[in-house]
Amino acid sequence: MEIEKEIKQSKFSSEYQKLVVNILFTGNWLSLISNQRLKKYGISNEQFNILRILRGQLPNTSSIQLLVDRMINKSSNASRIVEKLKLKELLTRKECEKDRRLVEVLITDKGLALLLELDNTNDEFEEMLKLVSEQEAQEVNRILDKLRG
Repeated sequence: MEIEKEIKQSKFSSEYQKLVVNILFTGNWLSLISNQRLKKYGISNEQFNILRILRGQLPNTSSIQLLVDRMINKSSNASRIVEKLKLKELLTRKECEKDRRLVEVLITDKGLALLLELDNTNDEFEEMLKLVSEQEAQEVNRILDKLRG
């Protein structure tokens, strides 16, 4: 559906303003769909992001700073998210023996199992994106990379 119909605005001051609104709206739309999908598993988008980062770091532990550097949402409070995931037993968190100011974070087997289960449901999430061809997806990715450029 066209952005004008989605937000009930018939006119924009420029195509650039329309682009910003369209990107923000679409990002929020995707985030909402993702949150609804993850809600069944008791985790948020930010928690999912941290678990995926930790899986990618295996067998190494990760610092909070590494998590912050690699997170999609840079404004998220990584320490708070890690603590919530620890309470769910999806990761372990311990002080570094060499430097007590540092924290070592490692995904647990339970966290890995959850990600595996989510990997198996990823197809339905990607299926809705297949309204665009792979070539169109590459072009959108190229343009978004250029905007952040």
